[in-house]
Amino acid sequence: MIHFVGAGPGAPDLITQRGAALLQRAGCVIYAGSLVNPALLGLAPEGCRIYNSAEMSLPEVLQAMQQAEGDGLETVRLHTGDQSIYGAVREQMDALDSLGIEWDDTPGVSSFCGAAAALGAEYTLPGISQTVIITRLAGRTPVPEREALQKLAAHGASMAIFLSSGMLPGVQQALLAGGAYTADTPAALVYKATWPEEKIVHCRLGELAQAGSRAGISRTALVLAGDFLAGTGYEKSCLYSPSFTTGYRQASQEA
Repeated sequence: MIHFVGAGPGAPDLITQRGAALLQRAGCVIYAGSLVNPALLGLAPEGCRIYNSAEMSLPEVLQAMQQAEGDGLETVRLHTGDQSIYGAVREQMDALDSLGIEWDDTPGVSSFCGAAAALGAEYTLPGISQTVIITRLAGRTPVPEREALQKLAAHGASMAIFLSSGMLPGVQQALLAGGAYTADTPAALVYKATWPEEKIVHCRLGELAQAGSRAGISRTALVLAGDFLAGTGYEKSCLYSPSFTTGYRQASQEA
């Protein structure tokens, strides 16, 4: 059995209990060494086979899985954050299906959640934004034209931009070109959210590239943009309003 497991954003104690239990009984672990905190490997039992997939191609990863399966070992394929976001897992799952190898999927805490926690931010503030866009700037991996960053920026929603901190001038230009954000729109860079070396940079969108350069941030960081970062001017939740009736309580006062 192959277990796809989300390792969480970085802090070892942010892996799920299920993910930790799978690691503790694994006979083989294939981890994304470029981003997964290696401290998590300490959960694996002594003698466990350990592979760093940052140094491997897809055929090599599959070969290691097949070998472990043939030897009767459980394999944990350990991905950073939650593997459903930029995890390149579908191609592995499809290949395992074609090989007749069973697999399951354990979600993890994404770094966009870890970044919000580090900032004490809420992406969906009433009256400000009720939409979160998770995307990336086109680079070596293309983005469909309909999903170009400039087009998505036109919505003015809360934005979490992955895999783009090395292209901050392009990110800044695309976000401003969308028309909904201005140079004064709040932005933030969160480097290695939840890791001991976490770094947070607050800035205005018009200063994003300059702020990243000053902080020496060019990789392993999320770019966040939107008025949600200001944390002001929002409406209070209807759900907890004394004048709001729900299926669990009656309103205690008139609106």
